[in-house]
Amino acid sequence: MTRGKQKIEAQRKNADKNQKSKGSQLEARALGLKIICSICKVQLANEKQLVDHYGSKHPKEKPPSNSS
Repeated sequence: MTRGKQKIEAQRKNADKNQKSKGSQLEARALGLKIICSICKVQLANEKQLVDHYGSKHPKEKPPSNSS
């Protein structure tokens, strides 16, 4: 069992390690979402999701070309 200075250093080291491992899922999600629907402004990850989105949410509209 550690005492004194070793205990404090171990606690600080563990706190630093735990703090670095946590990341925001919202930040990672924002980086992954690159394509935006021009009608309802929903962010999508890729072209296939955009085509599926247009098919279900905007059936009367045609999906934009690859240069969205």
